[in-house]
Amino acid sequence: MTLAEQWLKRPQNVWLRKALFQIHLWTGIGVGIYVLLISISGSAIVFRNEIYNAYSPKPTILNTSGPRLTKDQLKDAAHRAYPGYAVTFIWEARRPDQAIEIWMERNHAQKQRLFDPYTGRDLGPAVPAIIRTVAWLSDLHTNLLGGEKGRAVNGFGSMLLTALCITGLVIWWPGVAHWKRAFTVQWKANWKRVNFDLHSAIGIWMFAFIFMWGVTGVYVVWPVPFQKQIHRLWPLDFYRLAEDAPPPAATAPQVKFVTVADPQPPPPDAPRPRRRRPPPHYSTGDKIVRWFTYLHFGNFAGPKTKTLWVILGLAPVGLFITGVLMWWNRVLSKG
Repeated sequence: MTLAEQWLKRPQNVWLRKALFQIHLWTGIGVGIYVLLISISGSAIVFRNEIYNAYSPKPTILNTSGPRLTKDQLKDAAHRAYPGYAVTFIWEARRPDQAIEIWMERNHAQKQRLFDPYTGRDLGPAVPAIIRTVAWLSDLHTNLLGGEKGRAVNGFGSMLLTALCITGLVIWWPGVAHWKRAFTVQWKANWKRVNFDLHSAIGIWMFAFIFMWGVTGVYVVWPVPFQKQIHRLWPLDFYRLAEDAPPPAATAPQVKFVTVADPQPPPPDAPRPRRRRPPPHYSTGDKIVRWFTYLHFGNFAGPKTKTLWVILGLAPVGLFITGVLMWWNRVLSKG
């Protein structure tokens, strides 16, 4: 029996599959917690734009009385309310009857609070708790709460997730006689077999989505290499890199300046005309670049598609749980 025939009929005996199985097993255990966090946080922030729009704080209107406090007096009020915090910004309100926002910091911990500009009274957080939570989850999903270093780690994690998908696809193949059964779960079997079938079925049905999230996750961290390769096939216009931009002309065209009379100023209560910006032109390459982000976050359609992205985004959680149980059965229980 040739290697190809053995792979088609009895892939479990092929040495390459055995090696890839070990790589898949230990890579999955190594990055399992990472995949779990990324999966949950990614599903949680699919509707972040809608949450921001729905819960963005409205201006706090006050009953004004007496003179407004100076900036130094407001700083003193903030220091009395939060000893040890240094005031970093004071955001003045547009209207005199609105609360002002004061930012404070201590040991890299930040507070954003609303204060009464007339009495110095603390009026509560400037940002609602739900928005702070979603922003924290977004930072966890994108930067692992570690800034640029965390973002780089996230890129390597996405690469490992992509490798897990590829090795998982290879070791999923059960042979020509059993490939249909590998899409299903034998619920009447013992729990170890059910767990194996669940891991196999979730992996094959969700392969395209998880592979897409892995590749687009790498793009989110390191977009430039992707854009360069796309630019070679489909030139970018809107997302063109500086080094790919055409060189400036040798001689600038002559421009004639004409002095015109100043127009009459409009009356104070006249509405300001709105300037409509022309819609940007996206080439085929630009559209491909945009779809990397669209597919990763699911923001290319309405709430039904986003809800689907939330549900499908939790599939790696099932793979993590069933994978840990398989590892326990194969490794720890025998020890």
